Amino acid sequence: MTRQIVLDTETTGLEPAEGHRIIEIGCLELVNRRLTGRKFHQYLNPGREIDRAAEDVHGLSNAFLADKPRFADVAGEFLEFVQGAELVIHNAAFDLGFLDAELAQLDPPGPAMTQVCGVLDTLMLARQLHPGQRNSLDALCKRFEVDNSNRELHGALLDAQLLADVYLLMTGGQAELVLAAEEATAAGGGRRRPKQVRRQGLKLVVQRASAAEMAAHEAALDRLDQALGRPCLWRREQADPAAES
Repeated sequence: MTRQIVLDTETTGLEPAEGHRIIEIGCLELVNRRLTGRKFHQYLNPGREIDRAAEDVHGLSNAFLADKPRFADVAGEFLEFVQGAELVIHNAAFDLGFLDAELAQLDPPGPAMTQVCGVLDTLMLARQLHPGQRNSLDALCKRFEVDNSNRELHGALLDAQLLADVYLLMTGGQAELVLAAEEATAAGGGRRRPKQVRRQGLKLVVQRASAAEMAAHEAALDRLDQALGRPCLWRREQADPAAES
């Protein structure tokens, strides 16, 4: 089983070294590249003023956050949710810097995020796959035809949902996100019955990859390995076919 957490945060400003804090965390769970419906979403009281420029981006105010919990109040629940998963983050250095700063302020201090989870930075991956192009989340949504028309303001959970769409399309071409459970039919609430295909008489053509195509495939895997800093899932499965069973 491959478990990933698509994560995004909103903050009071740009630099945790200047005392800025996290004010929203949004996480969605993927298991074997499918959304499970499990999520972690929390607004946080930062205990300090929000920069005007940051508020213009996400629209979250100190008044709205005044009755929300502090990071320390939800840290245990958050760490339990992400424990052992691979985090999928766009521009991971930004979010990890803030998360590590928040964890360091706990009493006793918490672990660094990389001690708890693996990390896949979709910005680095996008730059490998699309060098010289704009690779912001909005640009990737446009490139992969992901509808982000509701994104008038940034929001951690909304951005995590958009990133999940983009990540699956960018890495595997899965065009539709579905829950693990099958959809119920609108009429009777039963399960959809798969269409039966008559296979008698069918002659399937097997089109094998050429040497050039195989070389291009290996080059793409090399780029993924470099972006991840370790062998990608495809190569790990090839090395140990039973590892994901």
